[in-house]
Amino acid sequence: NLTIGGANNTGSTTIKTNNTDAVTIDSSQNLQFNSGYGSVATAYACRAWVNFNGTGTVAIRGSGNVSSITDNGSGDYTINFTTDMPDVNYSIVAMGGRSSTLKDQGYVLHHSLQVGNFTLETTNTAASLVDYQQPTVAVFR
Repeated sequence: NLTIGGANNTGSTTIKTNNTDAVTIDSSQNLQFNSGYGSVATAYACRAWVNFNGTGTVAIRGSGNVSSITDNGSGDYTINFTTDMPDVNYSIVAMGGRSSTLKDQGYVLHHSLQVGNFTLETTNTAASLVDYQQPTVAVFR
């Protein structure tokens, strides 16, 4: 185990490379780093993500902090978190494709944000719910 700052550290902890601040954990436990942007700033990490098959039997292709997806009907899914969000003030970025060969247009909507899950809907341009072959979602908080 590596401990930096000790058990009684009440300030921030900084890691330097070439005498330049590279990583800081401040007194509020915010992780900050310089990733080539010229200054150390708070990192707002993706708290959950998923790529899934939304047609037929819904199946997760890959995910982080998503335990399961509930198929509520055509184009209507509940995304369930493995670990709850701290509150409902998170942001969702979502998109998807209705098929692998056609560039079909439509909309990906989210609502009913809860700490443990949220609802995702996929539609065609007429706003009718339709299944998407490859919805993808990222959650930030």
